[in-house]
Amino acid sequence: MASKNGFLDRLQELTEACLTYRKKIRRIKKEKLQGKNPVLDWIEAFLWAAGVVLLINQYLFQAYQIPSGSMIDTLLIKDRIFVNKAIYGPELLPGTAKLPSPIRPGRNDIIIFENPSYISRGPAFDIAQRIIYMLTLSLVDIDRDELGEPKAHFLIKRAVGMGGDRFVSSRGELSILFAGEDRWVSEREYIAARNMNHHISRLMDAADYPALEAAGKVLGYNALGLSPPAYLSAAAGERGRYTDFIARERKRLEVMRMANPHDSRYGMDLARFNLGWYVPESRVFPLGDNRDNSRDGRYFGPVRTSKVLGRGALIYWPLGRVGPIR
Repeated sequence: MASKNGFLDRLQELTEACLTYRKKIRRIKKEKLQGKNPVLDWIEAFLWAAGVVLLINQYLFQAYQIPSGSMIDTLLIKDRIFVNKAIYGPELLPGTAKLPSPIRPGRNDIIIFENPSYISRGPAFDIAQRIIYMLTLSLVDIDRDELGEPKAHFLIKRAVGMGGDRFVSSRGELSILFAGEDRWVSEREYIAARNMNHHISRLMDAADYPALEAAGKVLGYNALGLSPPAYLSAAAGERGRYTDFIARERKRLEVMRMANPHDSRYGMDLARFNLGWYVPESRVFPLGDNRDNSRDGRYFGPVRTSKVLGRGALIYWPLGRVGPIR
C-alpha cells in the first residue's frame, strides 16, 4: 500500500512540475508580446507571410496574368491563373537549376516557359522582379519596356509538338508528321480524332490569302527598290489587316530570291518556311491557340524541356471563368 501511495505522490509531483513549467512558458511569451514593438510585430508577421507565399509560388503553385490574346479561346487577356510548378520539377531559385521530376511536358499541355527572345537585365534584377511578382500574386511587374508595358519574360502556350515530330504550314494550317510515322496528318484532323476539347482560333479567312500573298510580293518589290506591278498592288488592298506573317513573308522571300538567285540568304530563309520545323529530342514545339496572333515556336523554334517551368492548372479570376485549364 505504501508503495502505491509513493507512486501516486511522485506522479502528482511530476504533474505539478509540468503544469508549473507550462504556465511559466506562457507567462514569458505573454510578457514578450506585451513588450514587443507593434511595428516590429507587424513586420515580422509580414515577412513570415511573404516567406510562405514565396515558397508556395516557387515550388508548388504560382499566379500569372495573361497579357495577350495568343491563347484565345482557352485563355483570355487579363485572365489570372495558377500554374503547377511542382509537376515538371521546380527551380531551386528563380532562374537557376531545376529539381528533378519523372514527369515531362506532354502533348497538348498548357505550359509556361522562359521566352527565348527575352533579353535579361541581369540575374539580380530577374530575381527581384520574380520575387515581387510572386509576392503580389502577379499584380505588380517591375519588368517593363520603354512604353511602360510588361515585358514578355515568360510565355504560356500549348505543347503541340514532341521530340521527333515535323510540322509544315500552308496558309496558316499545320500538318504534322509524327515521329516514326510516314503519313502527314492535318492538325485539325488529329484534334478531332482524339476528341480534344480546345479550339484553334483563326483571324484569317481562307478568302483573304490571295490578297495577303499579293501583299507579300509587293513588299518584296519594295525591298528591291522596284515598283510592283499594278495588278499586285490592286490585289493586295489594305495590307495592314492581314495577320499571317509567315504566309506573307514566304511570298516576299520568293520575290527576293528570284531577283537575287546568287544570294543564298534568301533561299535559306525561304527554306525555313517551306520545309517547316523539326522538333529534336528533349524539346517541345509550343504554339498559341490563337494562331494568327501568337509569337510562338514558329518564330523562335522548339523549346528545351528544361526551360519549361510549369503547367497551367486553374483560372481563378474573373469569377465567371473559374475552372481548370484544358
